[in-house]
Amino acid sequence: MADDQDLKNLNQSNVLSFGDTKNPDDTDRPDYSNIPITVSSTAKRMSRTAPEIVSFHRTELDIILNVYSFKVAAGEWRDYAIDMLKDKAIFSIYKNSRDVPLHCIEKHPKLARKQGEYTVTGTDGRILKRGTDLVTVIKVLDKQTKLKAV
Repeated sequence: MADDQDLKNLNQSNVLSFGDTKNPDDTDRPDYSNIPITVSSTAKRMSRTAPEIVSFHRTELDIILNVYSFKVAAGEWRDYAIDMLKDKAIFSIYKNSRDVPLHCIEKHPKLARKQGEYTVTGTDGRILKRGTDLVTVIKVLDKQTKLKAV
């Protein structure tokens, strides 16, 4: 009970006549925490025009990493990199860490209605497959590995 009474006394001693509270650490400066902050129209306009980064969704990454894991287990692929840019997202697949990518799986949301959102490119930059469905596009990478006679 004494704690509640002390709290009430403390709150009443910090109240000024015009409604602001004193800062307990520094009695010379008023507390401006109750003043509303306004955002200018320029800041609002800039926040609307800020570029958004394109990324792969979790379900898309599940599909890509499923194929990737089988190729790693087979010894064909070794490393990958994900680039998220303002106009596209790229999943690059490497044979060795220091090489150029063997394949790139790209996601271009702006091309979804025209040519297809997803593309798979080879080492030389040729487009191997393009389409709107990631599962059908990625099948070009999921072909059976060829057995070599020893």
